[in-house]
Amino acid sequence: MGPRSLVVTLVVAGCAALTAAAAAPVDPPPRSRLDVVTARGELRVCSTGDYPPFTHLDPETGEWSGIDVEMARDLAARLRVRATMVRTTWKTLTDDFVAGCDIGVGGISVTPERARKAAYSKHSFVDGKAPVARCADVDRFTTLDQIDQPGTRVVVNPGGTNEQFARANFRRAAITVHPDNTTIFDEILTGRADVMVTDAAEGRYQSRRRPGLCAVRPDEPFTRTEKAYLLPLGDAVFQRWVHQWLDRALHDGTYHRITTPWTG
Repeated sequence: MGPRSLVVTLVVAGCAALTAAAAAPVDPPPRSRLDVVTARGELRVCSTGDYPPFTHLDPETGEWSGIDVEMARDLAARLRVRATMVRTTWKTLTDDFVAGCDIGVGGISVTPERARKAAYSKHSFVDGKAPVARCADVDRFTTLDQIDQPGTRVVVNPGGTNEQFARANFRRAAITVHPDNTTIFDEILTGRADVMVTDAAEGRYQSRRRPGLCAVRPDEPFTRTEKAYLLPLGDAVFQRWVHQWLDRALHDGTYHRITTPWTG
């Protein structure tokens, strides 16, 4: 075969390969959760329902309320779909979100562990861990060292950042896990526990509603924690939509209107 014949053969072969590649079926790009939610007509919202002022499920009426619950409903309204609340627990939050929800809300702290399975929105709230105790005992629990003493009874709710914080910082104090975060502050008021370290926002909220209970130095928390919403991992389209919605809500008065009744 001469040089010219070889060139012609290579060109023909190359064209045939390009034609075959062009004719091969191309998989469509995966649908964004934005399209799925819109087509479904429903935004599925995972939340624990036990963390006011961010999320609360009334055990008697079954009604949901809270800052982040109302924000999720605003998001659904902007999408022109209904919001359906899906109850979860702090221990199973991330797995339940991945398995069946479009967004997770309710005072969710940004942590590296959760980021392995889910993305986050921009943060909506900045908070930190601070003690809650009987008002008569406020001066006993202003520092970590004061709390971490033999004889101090620390109570925590299971599976979330409160339990993680307590186990990382308290070696001498006794830690008790109370399974119900809606009644956990009664453990302190009745004297069965001495102190809980939780988000300052929750401490303020509970101290306003429970005489005898006081948030300890809530303006000077032990940590800095960003609160955000869980979003599907790898879905840039849905993430951008939620980011833009949240940015607008934070600046057009929507977030302020929703938070004021809860935070005063």
